[in-house]
Amino acid sequence: MGNEALSAVPHLTTAPHGPPLPLETLFLDNQSAIEHWFRTRFTETPAPFYCSVDLRNSGFKLAPVDTNLYPAGFNNLNPAFESLVVQAVQSAIAHVCPSARNMLLIPENHTRNTYYLENLATLAALLRAAGLNLRLGTLLPEITEATTLSLPSGRTVTLEPMVREGNRIRVGDFEPCTVLLNNDLSSGCPPILEGLDQPVIPPLALGWWKRRKSNHFLHYQTLARNFAEYLDIDPWFIDPAFMTCGKIDFQKREGEDCLASSVDFVLEQVTKKYREYGISHEPFAIVKADSGTYGMGIMTVRKSDDVRDLNRKQRAKMAYGKEGQTVSEVLVQEGVYTFETWEPEHAVAEPVVCMVDRFVVGGFYRVHRNRGKDENLNAPGSHFEPLAFADGTEARGASQGCDVRAFAEPGTYPDLSGNTNAVPNRFYAYGVVARLALLAAARETQEAGGVKKL
Repeated sequence: MGNEALSAVPHLTTAPHGPPLPLETLFLDNQSAIEHWFRTRFTETPAPFYCSVDLRNSGFKLAPVDTNLYPAGFNNLNPAFESLVVQAVQSAIAHVCPSARNMLLIPENHTRNTYYLENLATLAALLRAAGLNLRLGTLLPEITEATTLSLPSGRTVTLEPMVREGNRIRVGDFEPCTVLLNNDLSSGCPPILEGLDQPVIPPLALGWWKRRKSNHFLHYQTLARNFAEYLDIDPWFIDPAFMTCGKIDFQKREGEDCLASSVDFVLEQVTKKYREYGISHEPFAIVKADSGTYGMGIMTVRKSDDVRDLNRKQRAKMAYGKEGQTVSEVLVQEGVYTFETWEPEHAVAEPVVCMVDRFVVGGFYRVHRNRGKDENLNAPGSHFEPLAFADGTEARGASQGCDVRAFAEPGTYPDLSGNTNAVPNRFYAYGVVARLALLAAARETQEAGGVKKL
């Protein structure tokens, strides 16, 4: 089966209660034109090997809030779409090394995190199903020989120490032609990986030791404006406002004025838009580390005084990110409500869309029972729920899983289209916005020098 057989976006069985929301209807009505737009852009700038995007859907706005170039959660994807993922992997490999046979996968150092290890086992199985000989190399210095870890599912993963000879890397007598990172390099760029003859995916410069979220969202902003002009809509519907400031030290309260003024600026922009479209909700902003992941160093604010009045515990929490890295640069981003909830608990939920190459291969909901619609859900206590997809082109059965009845009240979001007869495939809208973020990541990759090809 060739690449042309890959579906652009799987069809979600979860259907809205009532007519599709305006953005969803607009995207569905213009699906052919949208797919042509994406096809053209990905021809100009090839997509990263893989990526996941955290979205927030408030009904009146659907926007990305984070883009992960070292995605996890493959074990949360619908197994029915395994063949789609495998085809997408084959397409991604063809862009780097069409004759690739041996691949080395380098994971995070989370040997005690069984959720991550289950993800790793699933990812490894998918790569092997795509025809790759795969071994797992580790950056952990304490692992000096092949070490097999048993998982709750009954599966195992085997980690092996890496050896470098000249400009090539191997494990044992296994020499890969391609190195795939599933480690975001938050603690720095490992010397063992620098200057390799083998292609390293993604490029080392896109690790969190160097990558900045603000740069990603600058690329996204440009693409969102171009896409919005193409569809004749306000780009704000898909693009969160943001600002950055210079160096900050939460513990010493240095850079506080810059941070406060950035919060004021973002909230002012959001307030204007809420007034323009008659949105009754209270604007808020998210302050987050400009690099890093795992939901660390994030807080919700509604006024600039919120960042001036942090207590000692709050400052300590904001001062450090993953692996104890100091947070010295922050991004102030428009807060996007999520009005999606997961039944039966009515827990707040947000979609995460997974992509391999330029193809959407599925997704899941991040659910948090103890967080609100205006809070970061990537926090302790969250869990994941797979999305349910139809086997064919049309949804089958009744609404299940995510309940969208809590979306904004009628009249609180702009009327983008009068057509309410489109097939209510909510996931298509997710896939559109996620692929805009994927394009932004593609431009980041290009900016970083791209991936070495063999």
